[in-house]
Amino acid sequence: MADAIVLITTQADKVSEAAKKIVEIPGVKDVYSVAGDVDLVAIVSADDFDDLSTIIPDGIAKVPGVAGTQTLMAFRTYSREDDLAAFDLGGD
Repeated sequence: MADAIVLITTQADKVSEAAKKIVEIPGVKDVYSVAGDVDLVAIVSADDFDDLSTIIPDGIAKVPGVAGTQTLMAFRTYSREDDLAAFDLGGD
């Protein structure tokens, strides 16, 4: 499994339209509208790292209104739910 967080800058009047198109791309799990230096953040998950090259530069970056992207590759996932599940094994 390969995961990435994609920071997306859009044209000022295209944030909502771009977000709606991006979330339809296979492999994009969620898209958040955010405040700060970027306009959108997309959470992307693929079977392997090669698939990310299709999803991000060939998909997200080509959506009308997208002015630029920055991709953060995830090495390891840490979640509260995983930690809690580990302590719940065989408790009964």
